[in-house]
Amino acid sequence: MVKERLLQNWYRADWQPPLALRLPAHLFRRLAALRRQAYARGWLRVYRAPLPVIVVGNITVGGSGKTPLVIWLVETLRQAGLRAGVVSRGYGGRARQWPQAVEPHSDPVLVGDEPVLIAHRTACPVMVAPDRGAAIRALLAHHELDVIVADDGLQHYAMARDLEIAVIDGQHRLGNGWCLPAGPLREPAARLATVDWVVNNGGPAETGEYLMRLEMAQAINLRSGRQRPLRDFGPVHAVAGIGHPQRFFAQLHQQGLRLTPHPFADHHRYTAQELALDGEVLMTEKDAVKCRHFAHERLWYVPVQARLEPEFKTTLLARLDALRDTRKT
Repeated sequence: MVKERLLQNWYRADWQPPLALRLPAHLFRRLAALRRQAYARGWLRVYRAPLPVIVVGNITVGGSGKTPLVIWLVETLRQAGLRAGVVSRGYGGRARQWPQAVEPHSDPVLVGDEPVLIAHRTACPVMVAPDRGAAIRALLAHHELDVIVADDGLQHYAMARDLEIAVIDGQHRLGNGWCLPAGPLREPAARLATVDWVVNNGGPAETGEYLMRLEMAQAINLRSGRQRPLRDFGPVHAVAGIGHPQRFFAQLHQQGLRLTPHPFADHHRYTAQELALDGEVLMTEKDAVKCRHFAHERLWYVPVQARLEPEFKTTLLARLDALRDTRKT
């Protein structure tokens, strides 16, 4: 209860955190700045890949829509004739050795749920490790690639990057503007001024931001793979273990569905008993990769497709082409 109340306060612009939280927040902010400076000045070692690296990340804790954007990036690069590989931390993965190659049917308990989702949706090479430089080296040892996409790597300064994309939640934005633990920020808001692009998930987008929309239309049965339009569902249970479950529930409401929401913590590991609900169940694709081993005919997942402004695609590919030309000379 205390944790839930604190999270709610983080996203209230009028909430002033108590002194007991403001003091460690000031310390966190200074340490984050010192850490970034240490890498920038060469005091700590930085790995630079031999090919362009695009980082997708955010400056807030919790979900903001990074994974759909990573999937969109890989597909966009492929359409442009470029071979992309993805590296990620593999948050929550319990593998004993790193790096770990991720396949569409890898165990998310070992390598994390989001990398499995990315591998399943894109069929591109995916490698996870807490040390993203080691993950890149492992990818390049087995694959011929043109570009690396780093999922959730904005604060991983031990890995050099050529382009940075920060994703913000259009509804929650930066919350109360405080760093942890007084607010949701991993780094000060000024960090956004240093990235190449800010992508706003859900809007309304502010000046200088590119708008991303997440579209859903079909549900896929977790057991059979059968597709079904969302409009064909009656009252359902909706399950979401993501950074902001209410976003998923709101999207389903917008599709005209009547639902009973079941929010869980981000990266929640489900049991069969938790999903033994009376009726059909809709869940996010991220949740689905953790439930395949006990899937039954009433479990459905709803994939989302990221849509971005054409201008963003144009400027991204132009910048990437310039980078690749520079590397060749």
